[in-house]
Formats: sequence, structure tokens, C-alpha cells
Amino acid sequence: MPGKIIDNPVLISALISWGIAQLLKIPIEYLRTHHWNWAVFFSTGGMPSAHTTLMTATALTIGLFYGFDNPMFGLAVAIAMVVIYDATGIRRQAGYHARRINMLINELFSGQPISDERLKEVLGHTPREVAGGITLGTAVSLLVRLLWH
Repeated sequence: MPGKIIDNPVLISALISWGIAQLLKIPIEYLRTHHWNWAVFFSTGGMPSAHTTLMTATALTIGLFYGFDNPMFGLAVAIAMVVIYDATGIRRQAGYHARRINMLINELFSGQPISDERLKEVLGHTPREVAGGITLGTAVSLLVRLLWH
């Protein structure tokens, strides 16, 4: 008989860590801006990096439950490295480009009616946000391992 999805510690660890990371963005954003912004739960960017948290928890849980010599652990680490590189590199640069484009639009069209639609500027993560994601993913993975029956 096939196992139940709830019996998959890797999936449980990944989903719990991602959910906690997204939830933490709400009070952290409040501390930064002094305004509640519930939409950050569904957004990319911000502290901690949910992408990094998810992949750290996934890779570490595979290692803890199935062995660090398991090929799936190696694959998970490789995927985590790509995701973390993308979060801090490519997506971060796309955010810088969006910010510059928004500044250019403001400079070129100041005083004239133009659309106030803004490009999304927070697409990637700072190294600190990624470190927060690694820390949270590690903590959730270790907690799942500790509590798993």
C-alpha cells in the first residue's frame, strides 16, 4: 500500500519551513516600515529568503533521514545551490534594474501624467536574507528530525 503524503518528512519539512519563512516576512516588514503589509506573505524577496529556507530544509532533511551519502542528498544540494545563486544574483540584479527604470521614468516624465504602475523592485535577496533562510531551514529540518516518530 502506498504511503501517505503526511508520512514524507522531506515534504513536511520543506512546506513547514517555507510557510514559517513567508509568515516571518509580515512582522519583519512591519518592523522595517511600521505598516502592516499582509501581501508580503505572497511576495518574493524579503527576510528571510523562503526559497533558501525551502531548499535548505529539503536538502538537510534528505541527509538526516536517508543519509548524506545518498545521491538524492547530492541532487538536493546542487538544486539548492542553483536556487540560492539565483536568489542572490540574477533576481537581485533584476530588482536593481527595476529600481533604475523606475527612477528613469520619474526623471523623464516628472510633472506629466503617466501611469503610476511600478515595476517590482524586490525580486532577489541580500546575503543576510539568504543566511536567515539557511538558518531557518536548518532549524526546521532538525526539529522535524527530532520530532519524527
